[in-house]
Amino acid sequence: MAVRNVVKIDEAKCNGCGLCAQTCAEGAIKIIDGKAKLVSDSYCDGLGACLGHCLQDAITIEQREAAAFDEDAVKAHLGHGTHKAEPLFVCPGLAAHQLRPEPAAAESNASEPASSQLSHWPVQLKLVSPTAPYFAGVDLLQAADCVPFAMGDFHQQFLRGRSVAVGCPKLDDAQFYIEKLAEIVRSNDLRSLTVVHMEVPCCSGLTRVAREAIARSGKAMSFEDVTVSIRGEVVRREKVAVGNEAVSRAGLVA
Repeated sequence: MAVRNVVKIDEAKCNGCGLCAQTCAEGAIKIIDGKAKLVSDSYCDGLGACLGHCLQDAITIEQREAAAFDEDAVKAHLGHGTHKAEPLFVCPGLAAHQLRPEPAAAESNASEPASSQLSHWPVQLKLVSPTAPYFAGVDLLQAADCVPFAMGDFHQQFLRGRSVAVGCPKLDDAQFYIEKLAEIVRSNDLRSLTVVHMEVPCCSGLTRVAREAIARSGKAMSFEDVTVSIRGEVVRREKVAVGNEAVSRAGLVA
């Protein structure tokens, strides 16, 4: 055996979501007893394609003595030979979907429910993949997760025509949000970014997340920062530029 790169899984961090198993083309990772496990060194090519899909930062690459990567064994393992691979477990709530929102009616009808403008799933910033197709060249909406509850017309005013990532800067790990959003900005040619948060002070942390994420991405771009009152009214819109442009601010919205 030679020393080479092999995947290492920290089971203490793993939550068993199955995304790594789903994205491992060689089938080297399986969910066993609720945890991701490397089933054979010979199935792992050591390239680490699974790393960017782990939401818990539980996967790393280590150098150690390991059996050589065996392409023939992988083919047999995946069912191209005499053996068939077992189906991979993936949490259904994490499966990515691109949706087609219903077009908004020309005139609203009180007797009919408003159509959803959601264009993809999942939407939580912790769960989305930075390289998902629904982030490529889009107008991105970063929304605090309380905003849709406060705003009766959130879908029509903000969600329509945009991809979305939601989160709570008070209850969740802001540094994780910064890194994830930075990767989304870095990996995609976004047309625009809009940040919508509540007027309560802790919620404005979402603005800081966006500002630091853009700076960390290495790109220069501006975003619209929108503040919503607890009554669901837009009370402020500001243009925030990060990078080479100066920050410009707008006043209160009537």
